[in-house]
Amino acid sequence: MNVQAGDPAPLFTLKGPDGDEVSLEDLRGRPVVLYFYPKDDSPGCTTQACDIRDRWAEFEAAGAIVVGVSPDGADVHHAFRHKHDLPQILLADPGHEVMERYGAWGEKVLYGRKSVGAIRSSVLIGPDGQVAKVWKRAQARSHAERVLRALQDMA
Repeated sequence: MNVQAGDPAPLFTLKGPDGDEVSLEDLRGRPVVLYFYPKDDSPGCTTQACDIRDRWAEFEAAGAIVVGVSPDGADVHHAFRHKHDLPQILLADPGHEVMERYGAWGEKVLYGRKSVGAIRSSVLIGPDGQVAKVWKRAQARSHAERVLRALQDMA
């Protein structure tokens, strides 16, 4: 399934880095930036996560909750979060069920090789739980900038 702007955001509950469960339904009432990424501590994923961290004040000013989801386990997220002092919520989806529901799991091509895995993508969910914007192939270096612009447009 691929979500599109105007769709209700598929609900989920996933485990966070400290073993706590986070439910999308509990985040309703504020904009949610839901970003999917392949692997903690890989170069592109670290760039993306640290760019969000470096622009954290702007995300807070927009009232947004930022949630990253990857197939890594909660223990790996815990180490990644602490190593890079990341303020965003990181959730574990090792069975990639949520990623599949959002269209963030599937075939991709990297350096000419096809594989199946996490697709770097993002979804902006409005305070009402509706999908406001979808980035099907997010770029690690420009992700935060584009999402912040979309958040400004929502205001």
